[in-house]
Amino acid sequence: MKTRPSKIVCVGRSYADHVKELNNAMPGRPVLFIKPPSSLIGLDEGISWNPAWGSCHFECEFVLRIDQPLKGETDPQKVLQAIGAVTLGLDLTLRDLQNELKDKGQPWERAKAFDGSCVLADWVDVSEITNWEETKFTFHINGDCSKF
Repeated sequence: MKTRPSKIVCVGRSYADHVKELNNAMPGRPVLFIKPPSSLIGLDEGISWNPAWGSCHFECEFVLRIDQPLKGETDPQKVLQAIGAVTLGLDLTLRDLQNELKDKGQPWERAKAFDGSCVLADWVDVSEITNWEETKFTFHINGDCSKF
């Protein structure tokens, strides 16, 4: 990646089906966690995996790049105007480690914030998007395509 962000803010437990799949309670407000800049890699770099790390789960995410400071901002229009680009990303999770940490009541960031755990495709500048409702992304795994 050419430019590293200062932080990567992620929203957890935002998909009801995934919350049920993991036997978690649906939160009343967003669950936020942070991935460090060292977790970020470009899709073109490829994903390296060590089987000794245990089970790795992935989620395809819609990613927003915020190009303007939003410190304390609550106006939805100003927040939308701060979005500079979008892409798809993979959020990788060391699921065995995450479950172990959760069972002990410990923070599970070690399972989400390891180097290479945030994989991003190429950015699309928002100026290139003329109709958000007609915008489509595709995600391919070994030739199999899923539409978002």
